[in-house]
Order: sequence, then C-alpha cells, then structure tokens
Amino acid sequence: MKIVRTRTEVRAEVAAARDRGKIVGLVPTMGAFHEGHLSLIRQARAESDLVVVSLFVNPTQFGPNEDLAAYPRDEARDARLAEESRADVLFAPPVDEVYPTGFATNIHVSGLTEVMCGASRGEHHFDGVATVVTKLFQIVAPDAAYFGQKDAQQVLVVRRVVRDLDMTVRIVACPIVREADGLAMSSRNVYLDADARQQATALNRALTAAEESVARGETRAGDVLDAARAVLAAAGIEPEYLDLRSPDDLHTLDRVESTALLAVAARVGSARLIDNRILEVH
Repeated sequence: MKIVRTRTEVRAEVAAARDRGKIVGLVPTMGAFHEGHLSLIRQARAESDLVVVSLFVNPTQFGPNEDLAAYPRDEARDARLAEESRADVLFAPPVDEVYPTGFATNIHVSGLTEVMCGASRGEHHFDGVATVVTKLFQIVAPDAAYFGQKDAQQVLVVRRVVRDLDMTVRIVACPIVREADGLAMSSRNVYLDADARQQATALNRALTAAEESVARGETRAGDVLDAARAVLAAAGIEPEYLDLRSPDDLHTLDRVESTALLAVAARVGSARLIDNRILEVH
C-alpha cells in the first residue's frame, strides 16, 4: 500500500489505474479505524481494482465546542489496518492541501441538514461534510464511494450532492457493524469508560424495542418512539433526538407504513453517540 499526501500524488495513482481500464473505489474516513471502517474497505476491495482510502480529520465539520482537538488520531495504526484490509492507496493530506490559503467555497444542502444532527450540531456540520466529500470526489474521481449506514443522514446528504451536482460516482451505503453486545462501532467509543460503555448499549436495545413494537402492529409514531424512549429512560439516557423519519428525505412520519428510519443521538459519558434502524412493515 502506498501512502500519499498531495492531490498530485493521488491523482497520478488513479490516472495510472484508469489508463489500464481499472475501476476505482474510494473510502472517505477520518481515521481511528475500527471494524466498521475496515468493512467499507473490504467492500470496496471486492468491487474495485484500485482502492483509495482517504484519511483526513475534516476541521470544517466540527463546531467550536466539539472534539476536533481530541479526536483520536493514530496514522501508523490506521495505515497498518488499511493495508491488512488490502487498500492500495492511503491518501492522508495535511489540512492546507485540502483547504489551501484563500479557500472560500462552501457547499450547503437544503432540506436534509436542518434536522437531527444538523439541528443539534449545527448546519455547518453537514456543510463541512458536503464540501470535503465534493473535494475528495473531484480529487480522486472514483467510480464508487463507500460510507457506513450508521451515519444515515450523512449518506443522504452525500447522495443529494451527487445528484444535484451531476456527479457520476456511485454511493454505496454499507451495513452498520456492531460489537457483540450490539453497540454500534464508532471511533468515539474510545471515550467511554466501563460504566458508560455498558450504558451505551441501551441505544441499540431501544431501537430493537421499537422494531418489536412495529412487529406487534404498533405502527403509530408515538407508540414506536415510546417503546424506544422507555429503554433509554431505564438506562438513564436523555436522547439529544429520537426521530422517526422517511429514509429517503428525512421528513417526519406519523406512522410506519412501509419503511421508516428510526434515528437516535445521545451523549453517554463524554461521548456523543448515534445509531439508527430501518423499520419495516411486512
């Protein structure tokens, strides 16, 4: 695996692959790899000839009171794990390579970014995501890009950017990877002490309770949300949000009629965690 730092270097690697008629897959990441990230790399490997993994902690998606400085970073470990997962190129640029002096462009997606994490973290968060992803797509020009379904709202924002800006990249959303006790894998799980780690398992259990409610025929939004909220309350968790929304455009749902996205965010200990579940009526 080759580690490159500049746009020129990564473009040269991609151009060489293109000259040989190769398919290029991109896995955008902020590092601190866990099995969720590695599952994305393996999916890209299965579908691509050249796998590029970007490693960039994007400052524009962090607010002034968020954990940019504390965000876990270990490039040597990440590089080893990416190589073991058979990535070909690790693109790990410095900040000024992505945002050079005078950078003044911001991409904003209306309609998807005002709710859920956009409401709680601020719309700047998804502006930062949309802008950096657009830059990565312009730099790497991949055939497909791989994201985790745990960040369901982010996936929708990226899909909208691709659609609205006539990009040809295919967006692949890969399933949530969980610990044995059901906790969704996240780079922020390292912030959890033993007690908070146990408490955090309530997020997945709350989603399961809601899913069971729907299976019993309780499809009204109030019933579904109450089932989830009861599990969170029993664990002493006050959610930042607990929403039942359309999985296509995030409009609020009154009931589960076919499919619905149940999404939760909560601060547990010193970590802000998110999780979600697609609920279906069979």
